[in-house]
Amino acid sequence: QVQLVESGGGLVQPGGSLRLSCAASGHIFRIDAMGWHRQAPGKQRELVASITSGGTTNYADSVKGRFTISRDNAKNTVYLQMNSLKPEDTAVYTCNVLGATTSRMKFESWGQGTQVTVSS
Repeated sequence: QVQLVESGGGLVQPGGSLRLSCAASGHIFRIDAMGWHRQAPGKQRELVASITSGGTTNYADSVKGRFTISRDNAKNTVYLQMNSLKPEDTAVYTCNVLGATTSRMKFESWGQGTQVTVSS
């Protein structure tokens, strides 16, 4: 099985920055894509950013230009650099990883989630 451990959440002021990390552990043969989702109270979960094994990135319109997703393949870790944070960014952020444990066995893992609160 593959486990994900998230870190970096917390309380920040509007306009501030935060860097989230998500490290995958276990037997990982291949990682195909990594991403970050978020969910605020009363709202549906949305995809914030994703990155493929080839380096292709995608962002939600609401965070484009402010957030940057990156990865460290050697550490099986994905990061989300969050700049110019707004109160509406407040949510539980969860990472997920899609890949394979063998050449024929795919997996999808989700982290527990980390709280990000943007408030004065």
